[in-house]
Amino acid sequence: MAVKTHKSSNSKHSSHTGGGQLRIIAGEWRSRKLPVANVPGLRPTSDRVRETVFNWLAMITPGTKVLDVFSGTGALSMEALSRGASSATLLEKSPVAARTLKSNLALLKAEHAKVVETDSLNWLNQTAETSFDLIFLDPPFRMNLLEPACQLLESNGYLNENSHIYIEVEKELNPLPVPENWQLEKSKTAGQVSFSLWSRIKKQQ
Repeated sequence: MAVKTHKSSNSKHSSHTGGGQLRIIAGEWRSRKLPVANVPGLRPTSDRVRETVFNWLAMITPGTKVLDVFSGTGALSMEALSRGASSATLLEKSPVAARTLKSNLALLKAEHAKVVETDSLNWLNQTAETSFDLIFLDPPFRMNLLEPACQLLESNGYLNENSHIYIEVEKELNPLPVPENWQLEKSKTAGQVSFSLWSRIKKQQ
């Protein structure tokens, strides 16, 4: 999977060009189709992967506060909202992608979701005002963003004792550079993508 370089360090990259549509799989907005921003390399998490992931998250998603760190198309956070997440904060650096996210959330009348147009690592480098229950980490491939994002989430108060973290990365990134108190719950690969679910264990004092 060749990766295109793009100025947005938040957008998810693959060999595909942007544009097209994403489909919400289940929940309140089941089968709704939404436009994807025409940003080079932007790709939604595939339907097949999302279906697997949200089967993993079936008992976790309802009522959760979601943080989508590298939102891109917003496919993960919108799927979570459709399935009962209480709120979602979507971080996205690309102005074009951020505008599309805002437009799509408005179409869905997603009142408890907000898009923050920002560099994700800069945003995470601040002390958290609130913690989140479910975090999506799907960074651009091969840009070494996963490790600093994980460390900032852990050190700046974005996680609570029961947080779950979903990670989607290029398959060759192994082992994943996650904090030692994150415990692997489930993992799979699909093509060139590795995806996994982690839970946070309270650090020993």
